[in-house]
Amino acid sequence: MISISIPGFADLALHYLVLDYNGTLALDGLPVPGLHAHIMRLAQHIEIHVLTADTNRTCAQQMRNLPLTVSIIAARPEDDAKRAYIDNLGPEKCVCIGNGVNDRLMLKACALGIAVMGGEGTAVPACMAADIVAPGILQALHMLENPTRLLATLRN
Repeated sequence: MISISIPGFADLALHYLVLDYNGTLALDGLPVPGLHAHIMRLAQHIEIHVLTADTNRTCAQQMRNLPLTVSIIAARPEDDAKRAYIDNLGPEKCVCIGNGVNDRLMLKACALGIAVMGGEGTAVPACMAADIVAPGILQALHMLENPTRLLATLRN
């Protein structure tokens, strides 16, 4: 679990990290360089889930040796399916990271939503739904590895 008290924002007790794959963890179906090391470190503290429509059909193969759960989202609309997934986990226990329109509902509903900017860009609705916008996935994961970094952005 990752826990931190952020004055004026929330007392966070995060049990689940829910990540979008394409555009967030990967570009053109391949993981962002350096991603695996962050996942390995974070998995010692939080349960990790990757949600994807798997546009490039590479997610399961690319994530196969990492301590996480990959779930292929086949239901349409995808935004509702991702929201339902975190509803099942308990949104108050989730930190979610994504970049697309189909991530906006989970980013809004979870305890901490982080939109990331990567090679595919970031949809404005995802930014509007998130609590934080990070310049990339590695920076977002750094914040979770060092939760006091969240204070400067979120405290009131």
